[in-house]
Amino acid sequence: MRLAQLFAMASEHIRVDAIEASEFPEWVQQYKIQGVPKTIINETIELVGAHPENVALQHILEAAKG
Repeated sequence: MRLAQLFAMASEHIRVDAIEASEFPEWVQQYKIQGVPKTIINETIELVGAHPENVALQHILEAAKG
């Protein structure tokens, strides 16, 4: 979460929403959340677990390409 927030502070093109899974069971089902943290980028790329900054950035750039 902290890494995502840092990326959002660095770019106006990045928005971060964090949720508590137990408070949004419908999202848990919709996004098939089985482990946390789960990062979803542009509804197309999903990362489960913590990742190094360079890996997360690579996926963000991939999602930005479309």
